[in-house]
Amino acid sequence: MTSRDPKSLIRIARSNGAQAEAEPLDLGARVRELRKARDWTLQQAANKAGLARSTLSKIENGQMSPTYDALKKLAVGLQISVPQLFTPPQKDQINGRMTLTKSGDGSAHATATYEHELLADSLTKKQMLPYRARVRARSMDEFDGWVRHDGEEFLYVLTGVIRLFTEFYEPVEMRRGDSAYYDASMGHNVISVSDEDATILWVTSLS
Repeated sequence: MTSRDPKSLIRIARSNGAQAEAEPLDLGARVRELRKARDWTLQQAANKAGLARSTLSKIENGQMSPTYDALKKLAVGLQISVPQLFTPPQKDQINGRMTLTKSGDGSAHATATYEHELLADSLTKKQMLPYRARVRARSMDEFDGWVRHDGEEFLYVLTGVIRLFTEFYEPVEMRRGDSAYYDASMGHNVISVSDEDATILWVTSLS
């Protein structure tokens, strides 16, 4: 990695907790959560699943390990698939996270080829890394080889004209409103070809 490529931004984002270990699943709590999300009583859920109320109560309280037949009945009653019973609860919850970055308030990271402005910097455990960049480079000679990093990347031209170079495709000229989506592990670099430095929005996946 060199100071000229955006991998440093990705490292910054991941150091803020983008990669968090999954918590072990509590099946009983999961079943209870699904039942309450439907606003069903224990008896109503038991009726829909074709199980005894006492059986469902024991499952929810971790006092009984359900058989596969019971799991199938639960899934049918809850109108989901059996694998969905084992989906971590947080995946089905709306956590309401939001952060606002006013124009010019992003975290600045200038390099020899780009001036990056990291957006949504205060939000931890992001799945995407959004940043605006002013493209200062005018020639591929200004780069120390290809930029490569994990994930997929979306590029949107905000102002000016750029030329997108990629390892496996011919260079492409892009103007305001043009966009590209590509595998970021493929070598890629961007230069400005307009009189003024172009500005682009980059969004990189972190998972």
